[in-house]
Amino acid sequence: MGLIQNVLAVIVVLGLLITFHEFGHFWVARRCGVKVLRFSVGFGKPLWSRHDRHGTEFAVAAIPLGGYVKMLDEREGPVDPGERHLAFNQKSVWSRIAIVVAGPLANFLLALVAYWALFVAGISTVVPVIGEVTPDSPAARGGLAAGQEITAVQGEAVRSWEEINLKLVAAIGASGELTLSARDENATRAREHRLPVQDWLVRQDPPQPLASLGITPWRPPMPAVLSQVAEGEAAAAAGLAPGDEVLAVDGTAVEDWSHFVTLVRARPGERLSLLVARDGETREVTLTPRANTLQDGTTIGYIGAGVEPVSWPEAYRREIRYGPLAAMGQAVSRTGEMTVLTLDAIRKMVVGLISPSNLSGPITIARIAGDSARSGLESFVSFLAYLSISLGVLNLLPIPVLDGGHLLYYLVEAARGRPVSERAQALGLRIGLALVGTLMLMALYFDLMRLW
Repeated sequence: MGLIQNVLAVIVVLGLLITFHEFGHFWVARRCGVKVLRFSVGFGKPLWSRHDRHGTEFAVAAIPLGGYVKMLDEREGPVDPGERHLAFNQKSVWSRIAIVVAGPLANFLLALVAYWALFVAGISTVVPVIGEVTPDSPAARGGLAAGQEITAVQGEAVRSWEEINLKLVAAIGASGELTLSARDENATRAREHRLPVQDWLVRQDPPQPLASLGITPWRPPMPAVLSQVAEGEAAAAAGLAPGDEVLAVDGTAVEDWSHFVTLVRARPGERLSLLVARDGETREVTLTPRANTLQDGTTIGYIGAGVEPVSWPEAYRREIRYGPLAAMGQAVSRTGEMTVLTLDAIRKMVVGLISPSNLSGPITIARIAGDSARSGLESFVSFLAYLSISLGVLNLLPIPVLDGGHLLYYLVEAARGRPVSERAQALGLRIGLALVGTLMLMALYFDLMRLW
């Protein structure tokens, strides 16, 4: 069921993003007087198609991993002399620039609308209160303590752990000090704390901003009560079932779910004896956690069980909501922030501050899309907005075969007064295909490594 949900979620996500992207090209092309021959969502043989009164074929194809808008163009085939004025290559350079840019801009617009809708409807989050501070960590040396609420990062106000993580990720590679503001419980004013860092999070895979600073978010007590048991894993083989509460492991009393996970992760491949409560009675079961190797080479124990969720106290809940006008300003701000963050992440990956293993391909996108869909509409829409921004940014990179590559050629043409030579464009096409193909293979490889 989980696999089916992931596949359906990624089809919906990619379908929306591709449709908006290609509609941007299509809409501006029509207004620039270019004849559009086909608007296709997906590649390959069309599963459905129809023609409109302008002669444009709208199609949904079999492979839902992309799409395209095919325009009348003398470079791609013979054009009837009577329609030559409708060809893409006959339009002014500024018209061609507008058509190329329209696709990525449509993705930014989709993200803007998604964030606006979220801010109007209200975003449910939790107050960012510190649960624990690791001794001798940057947070401890900076004076942060359990029970404090973080109110600002690097001088910018934050209201949730998500906003805190976004601000911290933007500081990857920093040396010197990170500034966090926090206020004690029942206090009205926050105090500034300076946390010493050196080459912070450089090449950490994956980056864990809060853990690296020694900060553990506050969580309500979570008993080790199982909510799900994966078929074929150690927990199911031992007879564990949803609703079971683990009381002890090899005679060690289990404090909560986090403690139980720590005990299991520390014993890969070792036989464990669990004391379990079920229906008011206790029983002993034995199991052997499967050895699971992480990306950094660490081996941990894994039994295939999930925890029963607990509700958050009302005092720790927070809803971020704005009126329609104020929400637009917030949506523009969040879209801009995520765009800058994506560009900065690309830069840091190129210079080696971020590991390339953080690249994600279709498998990871499908998993995250499925997880966000299961988490609710709010998480799904937020993920859709972020992915739409990523698609817009990536398409604007000056790489031939992408929109940004064509944009680069047209900007050069506008500056020089004549087009880039066919030979230069052909060379750029080969380089672009090689680069994009390499990136796709790398992303797929890291996807498979995560899956394995």
